Amino acid sequence: MISYLLKKLGYAVLTLYGVVTVIFFLFYLLPGDPAQMMLGQNERPEQIAAVKAKYGLDQPISQQYVYFLNDLSPLSFHSTDSADFTHNDGRYQGWTIWEGDELDLLFKVPYLRESFQRTGKPVSEIIRETLPNTMLLAVAAISLALLLGCLLGVVSAQHKDGWLDKMIQVTSTLGMSVPSFFSAIIFAYLFGYLWHDWTGLRMSGSLYELDDYGEQMRIQWRNLILPALVLGIRPLAVISQLMRNSLLEVMGQEYITTAYAKGLTTMQVIRRHAFKNALNPVITAVSGWFASLLAGAVFVEYIFNWNGMGKEIVEALNTQDLPVITGAVLVIAFLFILINIMVDLIYSWLDPRVRLVN
Repeated sequence: MISYLLKKLGYAVLTLYGVVTVIFFLFYLLPGDPAQMMLGQNERPEQIAAVKAKYGLDQPISQQYVYFLNDLSPLSFHSTDSADFTHNDGRYQGWTIWEGDELDLLFKVPYLRESFQRTGKPVSEIIRETLPNTMLLAVAAISLALLLGCLLGVVSAQHKDGWLDKMIQVTSTLGMSVPSFFSAIIFAYLFGYLWHDWTGLRMSGSLYELDDYGEQMRIQWRNLILPALVLGIRPLAVISQLMRNSLLEVMGQEYITTAYAKGLTTMQVIRRHAFKNALNPVITAVSGWFASLLAGAVFVEYIFNWNGMGKEIVEALNTQDLPVITGAVLVIAFLFILINIMVDLIYSWLDPRVRLVN
């Protein structure tokens, strides 16, 4: 088990290194001067030079790449020379492992640099403010999809080839085909505007909002309903079809015939024997979809004005705030890899044969 875990961690490190490299050369080689993006249109040459010197933008691209890796790596070098880009001006938070004459080796929190458009606000702080809202939205969406998807899958399997089964299958196919941003616009218009008097929902809104007196922030759970519904449509459609097909396959096993021979009803057979065994492909789908929802919430959050990391990415793209974009993408990639490793470990614990195959 330990060797299997170490192998997975090795793959994860290589994958993250690939993601970091692609992001750096994709964003930092785009047309435009990052120093001018930070200062705006009223910059002076000396201001641009100072910004470039501070962030190492006046160095060759290979040197900037090394600085970028050094900032992100938990183990990194730090210089006390103020002329060096690795000068510790409060950006690094960590512990000194080894002290040298010119460089110290630190174990630190990965440094995601500072926002271009928010007067030097750390990207890590922006992510801390928005990531919990995105996680809450993703958990609500996948929970809704899991609950309704399993229910619809069981109903569809019970009425195989009937009109109810066909209606659920057509609806599921439609749910998988419609893009999330289009569903978001339709749901916002219908439930948040056209039928607002009956639903009490609004077209947009975040989790925390000022009260009517503008004195304190209050939580608004109703603002979670529409984005969670929209974000959960596609995984709901997939889960319902997986549950239906898996349950039909399980219902054809010999032990199910034995259960019927004992006098159990169909619902008793499903509840006591078939349902649990039919969940394996559903668990696989849920783990993959949850990681995907973190990245797929971008346009849903923006349309519903949900203050999450997806909305932050869209705004950063509009303003060309490269550190925020790169930081958010790296965090999503890290979470995606972490979730997949956890799922692999669970599978290897449940079925040791997985470790032999991998």
